[in-house]
Amino acid sequence: MLRNLLAFTTISAAVAGCGGTTAPAGNQQQASAAATPAPAAAPVNYGNAKPAATKPFDAATVATFDQPWALAFLPDRRMLVTEKPGRIWLVTADGAKTKVSGVPTVHDEGQGGLLDVAVSPRFASDHAVYISYSEPGTGGDSLALARATIDPAAAAPALTGLQVIWRQLPRGKGGQFGGYIALAPDGQHLFLAAGDRMRMTPAQDPDQPVGKILRLTLDGKPAPGNPGEGKTGATTVSLIDPPENTGAAAKAKGRQVTVPGPNLTPAETWSSGHRNPYGLTFDSQGRLWSVEMGPKGGDELNLIEPGKNYGWPLVSYGSNYDDTPIPSPTTRPDLAEPALYWNPVIAPAGLTFYDGTMFPDWRGSAFVGGLAATALVRIAFDGTTAREAERWDMGNRIRAVVSGPDGALWLLEDGAEAKLLRLTPKKAG
Repeated sequence: MLRNLLAFTTISAAVAGCGGTTAPAGNQQQASAAATPAPAAAPVNYGNAKPAATKPFDAATVATFDQPWALAFLPDRRMLVTEKPGRIWLVTADGAKTKVSGVPTVHDEGQGGLLDVAVSPRFASDHAVYISYSEPGTGGDSLALARATIDPAAAAPALTGLQVIWRQLPRGKGGQFGGYIALAPDGQHLFLAAGDRMRMTPAQDPDQPVGKILRLTLDGKPAPGNPGEGKTGATTVSLIDPPENTGAAAKAKGRQVTVPGPNLTPAETWSSGHRNPYGLTFDSQGRLWSVEMGPKGGDELNLIEPGKNYGWPLVSYGSNYDDTPIPSPTTRPDLAEPALYWNPVIAPAGLTFYDGTMFPDWRGSAFVGGLAATALVRIAFDGTTAREAERWDMGNRIRAVVSGPDGALWLLEDGAEAKLLRLTPKKAG
C-alpha cells in the first residue's frame, strides 16, 4: 500500500490500502540526479507527534465518492478522480461529477483495484492520461500501467485507445501494489512505484519488478540513462506466495514461473528495496520523493536517488507483525536511510509539494495524508533534511493530498461516502 489502533487500525489500514502536483518543466534528462543534495541528517522518528490544537485552514466539502484513491488536475482545472472499485469521474471545481467510460476491468479486493491517475505533460496536444490498477489474470493479479486518451470537451467523456504499456510479471497473490505514478520534470519520462506484493524478499531481487521504483519512457519502455541500462534479467523467477501475517518465520514455497519474453526489470529499475510506496512526486528542485508503508512501525519518507537500495526487507525502523525484530537501518550503512520515519505509524498515503500562493508560509513544504493517523501532515525541509512540522487531526482517514492549480490543498478521504475537501486559509473571526 497494516495498522490497528493498536490492533484494529493496523489491520484495517493494511486491508484497505494501508493501508501531485505538476512539476516545473526543465531540461533535466535524469530528474532525480539533476540536483546534488547536501548530506541529510540522521532521520528522526515522528510517530508520537501530537496534532495541533487549531487548524489554519477551512475545509469545504466539494463532492463525495465511494472508495476514492487518487486525483489529478487537467489543464482546465477539472479533476480526474479514481475509485478503487473501477470508476473514474471528471469533476469540476464546484463538485459536478461526470462518469468516465472505458475504464478497464480491475480486481477490486483488499488493496487492489483502480489506483493512481496521472495527466500527460503534453495533454494539450495528446490528451493522454495514465492509470495504474490491479489487473486480473491467470495465476493472480499484476500491477498494470495503462495509457489512454480522453477528450475533455466531450459531453460523455471516455477513455479511448487504452493500452497496457507495462505490467508486473509474474502474476500472483498479495496486496501492496504501490502503483503511484510521477511524471518527470523533463516531460519525457515517468516513474512508477511497484510495491512488494507482500512477498518481501523479491524486493531485493534485481530480476523482479516488485519492491522497485521504475523509470520508464512515456511509452512504458526502460528509460535511457537508468542505472541498469541495457541489462536483462533471468526469465524464470520465484513466485512467492504472501505470508499470512508472519515475518521472519515466513518461508517461500519456491514455485517457479517462467516469464515470457526478455526480462527488462534491471533496465527499468531506478531504485530497489521498497515495501509499499504510497506516494511519489517531485519537489520544485526536480528531486523525487516517496512515502512508504512500513510493517509494524517504520513508515518512511524517502529521497529517491538512482541505483540506491532502500533496504526492505533487510532493515526497517519497524518490526514484523509477529513481533520478530528486523535489523535497524543503522546496521547497514550501505543501504539508504529514510529522510524521516514514523513509529508508531501514520500509514502515509498521497504526497504533494506545495508551491501555491494561498498559504505563502507553506511554500516548499510537503504534505502527506495519514490513514491510521486520520491526519494531514506537513513536512518542512532544510535542503534535503526533513522534519514533521505540523499535524492536524482531520477526523477521517486521508487517502490523497494534491496541491491544486488554484493554490488550495485538495484532499480525498478514504472509504465509502468519502469527501473531496478543498482547504483554504481560515477566515478571520
